[in-house]
Amino acid sequence: MKLLSLNLGRPEPVEYTDQPEGLTGIDKRPVDGRVRVAAPGPKGTGASGVAGDAVCDLRHHGGDDQAVYAVAREDLDGWERELGRSLPNGSFGENLTTEGLDVSGARIGERWRIGPEVVLEVTSGRIPCRTFQGHLGERGWVKRFTRKGAPGAYLRVIEPGEVQAGDPITIVHRPDHEVTVALQFRATTTERHLLPLLLAAGDALHPEGAAKAREYTRKHLA
Repeated sequence: MKLLSLNLGRPEPVEYTDQPEGLTGIDKRPVDGRVRVAAPGPKGTGASGVAGDAVCDLRHHGGDDQAVYAVAREDLDGWERELGRSLPNGSFGENLTTEGLDVSGARIGERWRIGPEVVLEVTSGRIPCRTFQGHLGERGWVKRFTRKGAPGAYLRVIEPGEVQAGDPITIVHRPDHEVTVALQFRATTTERHLLPLLLAAGDALHPEGAAKAREYTRKHLA
C-alpha cells in the first residue's frame, strides 16, 4: 500500500459553486516533494490539513475532522471504465490518491501511517455536492456517485509531519467494530435506518455524523 499521489488545489472562480465568493479548490493536481500535514483547526475556521491546499467553502469543508480527503486509485479506475474518460489523480478533489488500500472499506477510527511521520484517522465518507458535480461535468453525478457507495474517506491528523508521493501506507490500528466508511455513507444518505449502527464507532466518528445517529436513535428507537 502506498501514497500514489499527493494533490493540492488553488482557489479558482467557477459558476457551479454556491460559495459566497464563487471560489473552489476542488481542482487538485499532483505535486512533487514533501508537504506538511497538520490539524488545521475547528470546522468553520480551519481549512485544509495539507499545506498549500485551498479549501474555499469553510461552511462544508475543511476543519480537524475533514483535514484530509483520500480516494483509492482503484475506485478512480473503475469510474474511468464506467464513464469512458480519463480521471487523473486528484480528479475527485482528493488530497491523497492511494494504491492497494480499500479506502471506502476502511473502518471509522482506522489509523494509517503514511511515510515515517504522519498518522491519520478515518472519520467519515465524502458527501457529494453541486461543486463536485460541476467540476466533473457529469449530468446526475451526485445521484450516480451516491448509488455507487464508494465515497473515499475524510481523515483527521493524529500525528503531524510531512508526506510525499511514493510513501508507504501502513494500517497501524483497526477498530474491532464493523462501521466502515461505506456503511457510514449509506446510513447518512440513502439508508437512514442504519444510523444507529454508527454509534459503535464511538468518538472516532465525525461529530456531525454522530449527532445525526444519536438524533435518529432518540426519535425512532427510544
